[in-house]
Amino acid sequence: MNVFGTKIPRKFYNIQSILEIPPPKGDNIKILPKIFPKEFLKQEMCKEKFVPIPKEVRKILSQYRPTPLVRATRLEKHLKLSENIQIFYKREDVSPTGSHKPNTAIMQAFLAMKEGFKRITTETGAGQWGSALSFACNKMGLDCTVYMVKCSYEQKPYRKILMKLFGAEILSSPSDRTMFGKKILQKIPDTSGSLGIAIAEAIEDAIRHEDTAYALGSVLNAVLMHQTIIGLEVKEQFREFGLYPDVMIGCIGGGSNFGGFALPFVEEAIKKKNTEFIAVEPTACASVTKGKYKYDYGDTAKQTPLIKMHTLGCDFIPPAIHAGGLRYHGIAPIISVLANKGIITTRIYNQNEIFEAGKIFTKTEGIVPAPETCHAIKATIDSALKAKENKEEKIIAVNFSGHGFFDLKGYQDFMEGKL
Repeated sequence: MNVFGTKIPRKFYNIQSILEIPPPKGDNIKILPKIFPKEFLKQEMCKEKFVPIPKEVRKILSQYRPTPLVRATRLEKHLKLSENIQIFYKREDVSPTGSHKPNTAIMQAFLAMKEGFKRITTETGAGQWGSALSFACNKMGLDCTVYMVKCSYEQKPYRKILMKLFGAEILSSPSDRTMFGKKILQKIPDTSGSLGIAIAEAIEDAIRHEDTAYALGSVLNAVLMHQTIIGLEVKEQFREFGLYPDVMIGCIGGGSNFGGFALPFVEEAIKKKNTEFIAVEPTACASVTKGKYKYDYGDTAKQTPLIKMHTLGCDFIPPAIHAGGLRYHGIAPIISVLANKGIITTRIYNQNEIFEAGKIFTKTEGIVPAPETCHAIKATIDSALKAKENKEEKIIAVNFSGHGFFDLKGYQDFMEGKL
């Protein structure tokens, strides 16, 4: 069973139409109009239920959207599940850069281009966001500078090559390009880096150059809204199957792929309580599971406004796990509110567990998952086996947020017992 869907959604879904999200606060709010396109900031605070997707953006999205929703029949057979338990995965790995990230990168680059910016700076953890923004900037005729977290810069050389192919400039973060990067290098010369540090460098760079915008790959309300193109497609695809998911699963670092996948289903779930949402974190950086819900800075240099979210603290530097995209100290305010309300639950796993799940998925479904995606697959396998044990009927949907072809070093370390 494989449904591609018949059309690309014409509008994004906005959860803020039904969910009150605490606004950012603090003196640093004044920097936002300097680094973000005005239209992006409007979307960040928008309360409309649906926001139109510009035709120029839809044209580029049509290169790979709609993405397929596939039933994991071989994985089901491997787990010896009955027909009453079905697993489906949404293939966001088919995008030009191999993950869900272009869905918002294209939109953000378009808005920056329309407002006259010439360059965009950003950070990247595992390189998926940096690759996506490099691709999008190339499409819009913009220069792109990517501050890549040091451990991933060293672990994932082919992500750097992909970004450079699209014309981007890549810097290992912390770098000597920024004042904050120099400060960190002086204080902790052997640091593995963090997304909080890389964000700080990208923002500092953007502030110092009037022709430069900053783009963030997750966390913000508008970013999660752009990603709802995933869940809107999933809704239509399940409708074609004549089914509806009982469980929806995704990994969370900042929260964009899980949010984009699940948010279009949340309103119905609140009313009917008919869907379970599971967000999966790494044990090494479990912002929701282990963090505090409070106002905190989005970057280590404390340049951003204060954001109310589950956080491990803006100074937290996680261990250098291979799932670099999940090494962020905080989580999206939207995801935080849903967690507080008990609408979503979280699970945490370590590296060896998730790579074992990725190995099983590779052998059965024939696609290598990114380490980030492996977290969601591990939770999917566990949920299916629990339903089997309890003799339940379950339709389980997982967002396959990205492939792992540039992450084979992590699999090598796993198979050689080095993790």
